[in-house]
Amino acid sequence: MKKPIKIFAKDIESTALEQFRSAMEQDFAVKGALMPDAHTGYSLPIGGVVATEGVVVPAWVGYDIGCGMCAIPTTFRRRDIENMSHEIFRGIYQRIPVGFNVNKKPVDSSLTPRNLTRIGKKAFENRKGFRALGSLGSGNHFIEIGYDESDRIWIIIHSGSRGVGHGIATEYMKLASGSGKAKEGHFGLDVASDLGQSYINDMNWALEFALENRSEMMRRIVREIKNHCEGEALWQDLINRNHNHAEFKDGLWIHRKGATHAEQGMMGVIPGNMRDGSFIVKGKGNPDALWSSSHGAGRIMGRKQARKRLSAKKFAETMTGITARVGKGTIDESPFAYKNIFDVMRQQSDLVEVVHHVRPIINIKG
Repeated sequence: MKKPIKIFAKDIESTALEQFRSAMEQDFAVKGALMPDAHTGYSLPIGGVVATEGVVVPAWVGYDIGCGMCAIPTTFRRRDIENMSHEIFRGIYQRIPVGFNVNKKPVDSSLTPRNLTRIGKKAFENRKGFRALGSLGSGNHFIEIGYDESDRIWIIIHSGSRGVGHGIATEYMKLASGSGKAKEGHFGLDVASDLGQSYINDMNWALEFALENRSEMMRRIVREIKNHCEGEALWQDLINRNHNHAEFKDGLWIHRKGATHAEQGMMGVIPGNMRDGSFIVKGKGNPDALWSSSHGAGRIMGRKQARKRLSAKKFAETMTGITARVGKGTIDESPFAYKNIFDVMRQQSDLVEVVHHVRPIINIKG
């Protein structure tokens, strides 16, 4: 019987399609969708969504469990942020570790490793633990301060569960493959088994860790802005939406790898690139998309390719007016390395409604 599949992406690379088709050939895969930003990933394409019956696949969630977006509107004034952009920019880099850096001491948290299984605790203890809370990471992770069509200032963060989630993912991918290695492939865990239940427990803990990580950064950013500008963050309006997880819905396990949860009326955040900013969206609950949307613009060239092919001069020219690290060190995050975010948003008009477009004033990269 032919399985229901919906591809929202256009001009998708053949390797991503092959990964997706290979995943859908698994007996436990019952329905799938590819988001408009889909591109080749690890085991399952980034932007891939697959529903399974009775099985969770750690590799389909990926290494950065709970990686996602937080956004919060504020009462800070646009002109104040623009006038103090360089001071705020430097202050955030002083308050928040980026790249491979973490805090010197553990950060207080309501989370406890006691709620992890033996496997999860091992992964937690082998990584940087609570020292990683409030750290950004590298790659496409970012902090952005920008303004919407009403000049309201937003703070937007893209980051994940840092080394903790990576460690948990690695341990379970090894166990799922049975090889002692985190191998690429469609290795699933029976959700009725002890190992399957352990993964679900530890995955959910990592989702909470990722949220706490973004929340800690948000608190530090707000404190830094308040050193220079009058205003407050509207904490009651905080949006948190992760895009690497598996959730149980209507008897199926829906795996989203680089795909944003987009139920009817659900608020979300879809980032574009360093120049074009991010979109605050409201989900339309499209069942063909497995209640999902893109998690960003999607890359058109890999990082190594971007470093070889892209011009630092053109990168700098296109970022005029935005306070950011612009040069060879961040050229793999140049807007030219990504699909056109406006095309991507048009391709998912049946998946989400755009509520706000937030254009950047300040961009922080690892």
